[in-house]
Amino acid sequence: MYLRVVSESLQPQEISTRLGCEADEATAIGSRRHPQSPPRKHATWIRHVRGRGESGRPEDLEPTILAWGPEFAVALGRLADSPDAAVSLVVVQEITDPEDPQQKGIFLGADLLAWLARAGASLDIDQYVYLD
Repeated sequence: MYLRVVSESLQPQEISTRLGCEADEATAIGSRRHPQSPPRKHATWIRHVRGRGESGRPEDLEPTILAWGPEFAVALGRLADSPDAAVSLVVVQEITDPEDPQQKGIFLGADLLAWLARAGASLDIDQYVYLD
């Protein structure tokens, strides 16, 4: 799971300044994935959601996001309300065993949903199913 800010007008350092914290990962407007790739038209600012030894399920990672605090959510909300950026929480779910109940379903609690609303964040769920 990770929090992503995308902007066509702000570089990652400008996003960090507005949010009051640095990104874990970022790409700049005009940068290239490979030398032959076209320049990127938008910047991406990412903060990874890391748990402490849990299964990595979204409900196990909620405390990490909530610990970022309401002030960070408000700063994200100001950015999301501006024409400069879009904010989203990205949940990546990989399913390798459809019979394993730990690999199915996504639960997001009311506190996390309220934090995301304050942050003006959309929810992006990417699911990948790998079967033999």
